[in-house]
Amino acid sequence: MHLRSISLVALLLVAAACRPGFRVDNFPTSEAIFEAGVTEFEARRWENAALAFERLTSTLSPRDSLIATSYWYLGRAQQQRREWLLAAQSLQRLVDLVPTDTIADEAALEIARSYRRLWRKPSLDAQYGETALAAYRQMLGLYPTSPLIADAEREIRELDEWFAIKNYEVGLHYARRKAPDSAIIYLRTVLDTYPETPTARRAGVKLVEVYQSIRYAQEAQETCAWLRDRYADDADVRDQCSGVSPPAAAPTSASPAPSAP
Repeated sequence: MHLRSISLVALLLVAAACRPGFRVDNFPTSEAIFEAGVTEFEARRWENAALAFERLTSTLSPRDSLIATSYWYLGRAQQQRREWLLAAQSLQRLVDLVPTDTIADEAALEIARSYRRLWRKPSLDAQYGETALAAYRQMLGLYPTSPLIADAEREIRELDEWFAIKNYEVGLHYARRKAPDSAIIYLRTVLDTYPETPTARRAGVKLVEVYQSIRYAQEAQETCAWLRDRYADDADVRDQCSGVSPPAAAPTSASPAPSAP
């Protein structure tokens, strides 16, 4: 019985190996290739779907009615294969060729998402994060009335948080290395460029600590004022700024002139 089971499995494997694979050349027209590609896509056979739509996007005229959807399916199949850079390039072709197509706004959003997936964590090089941010801004600029705008803005905020984390962690690194000037640059970047992110509070608290360590009293006062304005009830802010007085008010034009000696 055991030998029969092994023989049956072997026969099935041989049959599978002999089964002809997906061949784009088996479909005589663009319409047939398109339908076959959609079938493969819906069956989650991403490689076959990509083959079909690669053929279409390389042979169809830019004015063909199937060109936009072909680039869409190609880009989405490449995303499923985790080919993020190829996916972004395919979807960008859609936006460039047919920017007024009904799926162009969604394609523009998926371009940004593809680049974002290439930045795997904040501690790594942020090149693709910057590219993703530019792609999100492209989407907002091209399609300001798209129903996907809220999604894009939310994802930009998430991306901003990663940039804030990256700068914060670099600032911490320099603070530990007793390099306050460099630490200040990166921590200030968080407050100046990403003030609405969750990491801004931590960066501000650490910045006060660095200022205090080198006796920059005025800068510590100004940063504590910023923190108190935004995080008045935060325990870390209260502790770090407990001995820091508010900055002195600037004199106004209505202030009396100092009396002569």
